[in-house]
Amino acid sequence: MTTGTTGTADQAPLFGPESQFRAFFDDPRWALALIRATVLEAAHPQIGAALADNSTFVAHPWRRLRNTFLSMRRMFDADPAVREREAARLNRLHARMSGSDSRGRAYDAMDRATRAWVVATLYESAVTMCRLSGQPLDQDTMERMYAEYRSFLAALDGDAGELPEDLNDFWRYFDRVVEDELENTEAARIILYRLFDHLPAPARLDGAPTLWAAGRAVVGPLLGAITVASLPESYRRKSGLPVMPGAPTLMQGAYLAAGLTRFLPEGWINAETIIQTLSLKPDSDDPRARTATALRARMKRASALFRLLTPLSADPGADPAPAASAATGEGGRSAEDFFRQVLDQTGDGHLDWPDLAAMARELATRLDLDEPEETRLYDAFAAWWRELQTALDTDGDGRVSADEYAAAVPSLAGPALIRVAEVLFDVTDKDGSGTITADEHRALFRTAFHRDLATADGAYGRSAFVGDFLSFMSGRRRNTAYDPLLGDA
Repeated sequence: MTTGTTGTADQAPLFGPESQFRAFFDDPRWALALIRATVLEAAHPQIGAALADNSTFVAHPWRRLRNTFLSMRRMFDADPAVREREAARLNRLHARMSGSDSRGRAYDAMDRATRAWVVATLYESAVTMCRLSGQPLDQDTMERMYAEYRSFLAALDGDAGELPEDLNDFWRYFDRVVEDELENTEAARIILYRLFDHLPAPARLDGAPTLWAAGRAVVGPLLGAITVASLPESYRRKSGLPVMPGAPTLMQGAYLAAGLTRFLPEGWINAETIIQTLSLKPDSDDPRARTATALRARMKRASALFRLLTPLSADPGADPAPAASAATGEGGRSAEDFFRQVLDQTGDGHLDWPDLAAMARELATRLDLDEPEETRLYDAFAAWWRELQTALDTDGDGRVSADEYAAAVPSLAGPALIRVAEVLFDVTDKDGSGTITADEHRALFRTAFHRDLATADGAYGRSAFVGDFLSFMSGRRRNTAYDPLLGDA
């Protein structure tokens, strides 16, 4: 397997806590660099089409961020077995993503040149973030980090041949792709001009919609301007992306300010802890939730004060859940809300196979399923999609609209959905006892899980599990286990 080690790259491990990549893991600058890299990825026609058709980054950006962070940690783990397992999981995931874009051009998430470009954007953006923050990397460090990223690609593809072996050749390769292949794709435009302006609150902060909306109205455009200003000039020029006056100075200031955090004591900023805390629901039994709940209470008081000071006739960010509950019964939600929050995983306004595939992908990722179990789960969701398409797609366009769904909600809970629930039960019942213990049930979703088992002995039987899952997936009632998994942003 080619690793691309050069120069001083042989003197330190390419993976694990001593790698150059891990040195940036808790660096706030990495957040800016990751956004930039994502835009450059989305600007590639194949990647942009795959994101537009299959990704959940529009409807569930925080969940996507958490999963990406977890995957990168695994791919740079010191244990080869962890890396190999995650690489196999990613390859199975990407093998299910293919199709054609709006111009009829085919895309395939397993295309090796395209996957190399993803790795290239991550590396180049890491180098750029250091330069923009006044801490340019020396040649030896860049060589070492480049070897790490080539090893990352080799772990996925078997070798790193799609990326130049020599770092000097890499820069020529990067400039050529930017100049000749990148486009102003729909996915890139969504990230720059829609995602930031409509970013939903993470689970921990969804109790202060007014305050969140006010902060987003300011920070969203700024993030967009900073990202555009940081993109390669040749791409901005050919894509017609305007740089607002003062944006380059703003961008430089943002990177410099983020870089100052290097003077904080080690361990003060932990990206994994921050992301996990933001994902906690108020009723979670995670110990960190108590501190976060106190913070959330202060946020709500600040939000209430903001509403008093702002002469608005209505709060556009108010949670519609109370009205929905009144219309659908206690603990329920309106069909429109359920369609938007749970079923439409890709956020395109319709229900089709990529939405159900995203559900299967999220479940398989959370449960860390092996290939046979993962295949069973995908097959069950595929059968459910065929059943839904037959029952709900009245106009025959190959997808289900919100109106078609609302007109036939009971059709959701058919035999195929029961099969999905049974597969989930089987993979959760680790000891094969036919019941799920409290520990097994808690492990089912791992984060933001809080539920009282109904039976006296603490066991959760197959019929109760299936009924609970069907009640949620048909939109009849909320469930504190499944909402954080499939409904949260």
